[in-house]
Amino acid sequence: MKLQGSCHCGAVHFRLRSAHPYPFNRCYCSICRKTQGGGGYAINLSGQAASLRVEGEESITVYQAQVGTTADGNPEISPAERRFCKHCGSGLWVWDPRWPDMIHPFASAIDSELPTAPEHTHLMLGSKPEWVPLDSRPQDRCFQEYPEESIADWHRRLGLEVEVGSGSQ
Repeated sequence: MKLQGSCHCGAVHFRLRSAHPYPFNRCYCSICRKTQGGGGYAINLSGQAASLRVEGEESITVYQAQVGTTADGNPEISPAERRFCKHCGSGLWVWDPRWPDMIHPFASAIDSELPTAPEHTHLMLGSKPEWVPLDSRPQDRCFQEYPEESIADWHRRLGLEVEVGSGSQ
Protein backbone atom coordinates (compact mmCIF):
# COMPACT_ATOMS: atom_id res chain seq x y z
CA MET A 1 0.00 0.00 0.00
CA LYS A 2 1.27 3.47 -0.81
CA LEU A 3 1.28 5.76 2.23
CA GLN A 4 1.41 9.52 1.83
CA GLY A 5 2.08 11.83 4.74
CA SER A 6 2.94 15.38 5.66
CA CYS A 7 3.59 17.75 8.51
CA HIS A 8 0.95 20.20 9.73
CA CYS A 9 2.40 23.32 8.09
CA GLY A 10 2.93 21.62 4.72
CA ALA A 11 6.71 22.12 4.54
CA VAL A 12 7.30 18.35 4.42
CA HIS A 13 5.53 15.74 2.31
CA PHE A 14 6.58 12.11 2.10
CA ARG A 15 5.50 8.81 0.65
CA LEU A 16 6.52 5.20 1.03
CA ARG A 17 5.24 1.69 0.49
CA SER A 18 3.97 -0.48 3.33
CA ALA A 19 2.79 -4.07 3.63
CA HIS A 20 1.80 -3.29 7.24
CA PRO A 21 -0.47 -0.21 7.22
CA TYR A 22 -2.90 -1.03 10.05
CA PRO A 23 -2.55 1.49 12.93
CA PHE A 24 -2.78 -0.99 15.80
CA ASN A 25 0.36 -0.54 17.91
CA ARG A 26 -0.20 1.97 20.73
CA CYS A 27 3.06 2.81 22.48
CA TYR A 28 2.91 4.49 25.91
CA CYS A 29 6.67 4.88 26.49
CA SER A 30 7.78 8.31 27.65
CA ILE A 31 9.59 9.00 24.36
CA CYS A 32 6.54 8.31 22.18
CA ARG A 33 4.17 9.93 24.63
CA LYS A 34 6.18 13.13 25.00
CA THR A 35 7.28 13.55 21.39
CA GLN A 36 4.20 12.32 19.56
CA GLY A 37 1.33 11.17 21.74
CA GLY A 38 -1.00 13.94 22.82
CA GLY A 39 -3.49 11.26 23.93
CA GLY A 40 -0.84 9.47 25.94
CA TYR A 41 0.46 7.14 23.23
CA ALA A 42 1.78 7.13 19.67
CA ILE A 43 1.00 4.77 16.81
CA ASN A 44 3.80 3.67 14.50
CA LEU A 45 3.31 1.95 11.17
CA SER A 46 5.93 0.11 9.16
CA GLY A 47 7.18 0.79 5.65
CA GLN A 48 10.02 0.04 3.27
CA ALA A 49 12.92 2.46 3.82
CA ALA A 50 14.09 2.11 0.20
CA SER A 51 10.72 3.40 -1.03
CA LEU A 52 10.76 6.61 1.05
CA ARG A 53 10.52 9.79 -1.01
CA VAL A 54 10.60 13.18 0.69
CA GLU A 55 9.76 16.69 -0.48
CA GLY A 56 10.94 19.45 1.86
CA GLU A 57 13.80 17.49 3.42
CA GLU A 58 15.50 20.76 4.36
CA SER A 59 12.62 21.33 6.82
CA ILE A 60 13.30 18.11 8.72
CA THR A 61 15.21 17.85 11.96
CA VAL A 62 16.27 14.72 13.86
CA TYR A 63 15.84 13.90 17.53
CA GLN A 64 17.61 11.00 19.23
CA ALA A 65 16.20 10.35 22.69
CA GLN A 66 18.18 9.82 25.84
CA VAL A 67 17.33 6.30 26.99
CA GLY A 68 19.46 6.10 30.11
CA THR A 69 22.81 6.92 31.60
CA THR A 70 26.09 5.14 30.95
CA ALA A 71 28.23 3.73 33.77
CA ASP A 72 30.37 6.87 33.70
CA GLY A 73 27.33 9.15 34.07
CA ASN A 74 27.01 10.30 30.47
CA PRO A 75 23.71 10.23 28.61
CA GLU A 76 22.98 7.05 26.69
CA ILE A 77 21.47 8.08 23.37
CA SER A 78 19.16 5.85 21.34
CA PRO A 79 20.33 5.09 17.82
CA ALA A 80 16.72 5.55 16.64
CA GLU A 81 16.25 8.80 14.74
CA ARG A 82 12.89 10.54 15.03
CA ARG A 83 12.19 12.91 12.16
CA PHE A 84 10.21 16.10 12.84
CA CYS A 85 9.31 19.20 10.88
CA LYS A 86 11.55 21.93 12.27
CA HIS A 87 8.85 24.56 11.57
CA CYS A 88 5.68 23.11 13.09
CA GLY A 89 7.09 20.25 15.20
CA SER A 90 5.01 17.50 13.57
CA GLY A 91 6.42 14.05 14.16
CA LEU A 92 6.91 12.29 10.82
CA TRP A 93 8.72 8.94 11.22
CA VAL A 94 11.31 6.94 13.11
CA TRP A 95 14.28 5.23 11.47
CA ASP A 96 16.64 2.95 13.38
CA PRO A 97 20.00 1.77 11.99
CA ARG A 98 19.48 -1.57 13.77
CA TRP A 99 16.66 -2.23 11.25
CA PRO A 100 17.82 -0.15 8.27
CA ASP A 101 15.29 -1.54 5.79
CA MET A 102 12.31 -0.17 7.74
CA ILE A 103 10.78 3.25 8.34
CA HIS A 104 8.14 3.69 11.04
CA PRO A 105 5.91 6.61 10.09
CA PHE A 106 3.65 8.00 12.77
CA ALA A 107 0.04 7.23 11.87
CA SER A 108 -0.82 10.80 12.86
CA ALA A 109 1.34 12.11 9.97
CA ILE A 110 -0.28 9.90 7.33
CA ASP A 111 -2.72 11.59 4.95
CA SER A 112 -3.75 8.39 3.13
CA GLU A 113 -6.86 6.63 4.37
CA LEU A 114 -5.65 3.89 6.72
CA PRO A 115 -7.51 0.62 7.32
CA THR A 116 -9.23 0.09 10.67
CA ALA A 117 -7.42 -2.31 12.98
CA PRO A 118 -9.57 -5.18 14.29
CA GLU A 119 -7.56 -5.23 17.54
CA HIS A 120 -4.84 -3.16 19.20
CA THR A 121 -1.59 -3.88 20.96
CA HIS A 122 -0.95 -1.64 23.97
CA LEU A 123 2.75 -1.66 24.77
CA MET A 124 5.04 -0.08 27.33
CA LEU A 125 2.17 0.17 29.80
CA GLY A 126 4.73 0.29 32.61
CA SER A 127 5.46 3.85 31.41
CA LYS A 128 1.81 4.94 31.13
CA PRO A 129 0.94 7.76 33.54
CA GLU A 130 -2.22 7.50 35.61
CA TRP A 131 -3.99 10.32 33.72
CA VAL A 132 -3.88 8.31 30.46
CA PRO A 133 -6.89 6.00 30.16
CA LEU A 134 -6.28 2.53 28.81
CA ASP A 135 -9.00 2.13 26.21
CA SER A 136 -8.59 -1.57 25.57
CA ARG A 137 -11.15 -3.99 24.21
CA PRO A 138 -11.38 -7.71 25.05
CA GLN A 139 -9.51 -8.74 21.87
CA ASP A 140 -6.65 -6.29 22.51
CA ARG A 141 -3.30 -7.39 23.87
CA CYS A 142 -1.55 -5.48 26.65
CA PHE A 143 2.15 -5.51 27.59
CA GLN A 144 4.09 -3.83 30.37
CA GLU A 145 7.07 -3.60 28.00
CA TYR A 146 7.59 -4.67 24.36
CA PRO A 147 5.65 -7.61 22.94
CA GLU A 148 7.43 -10.46 21.18
CA GLU A 149 5.20 -9.95 18.14
CA SER A 150 6.52 -7.48 15.55
CA ILE A 151 4.39 -5.18 13.41
CA ALA A 152 4.89 -7.61 10.48
CA ASP A 153 4.02 -10.63 12.67
CA TRP A 154 0.79 -8.95 13.84
CA HIS A 155 -0.29 -8.32 10.25
CA ARG A 156 0.61 -11.92 9.26
CA ARG A 157 -1.25 -13.44 12.24
CA LEU A 158 -4.43 -11.61 11.29
CA GLY A 159 -4.00 -12.10 7.53
CA LEU A 160 -3.79 -8.34 6.98
CA GLU A 161 -0.57 -7.94 4.99
CA VAL A 162 -1.21 -5.93 1.85
CA GLU A 163 0.50 -5.87 -1.53
CA VAL A 164 3.34 -3.40 -1.55
CA GLY A 165 3.59 -3.02 -5.30
CA SER A 166 6.65 -2.06 -7.26
CA GLY A 167 5.37 0.92 -9.21
CA SER A 168 6.96 4.32 -9.07
CA GLN A 169 6.40 6.48 -6.05
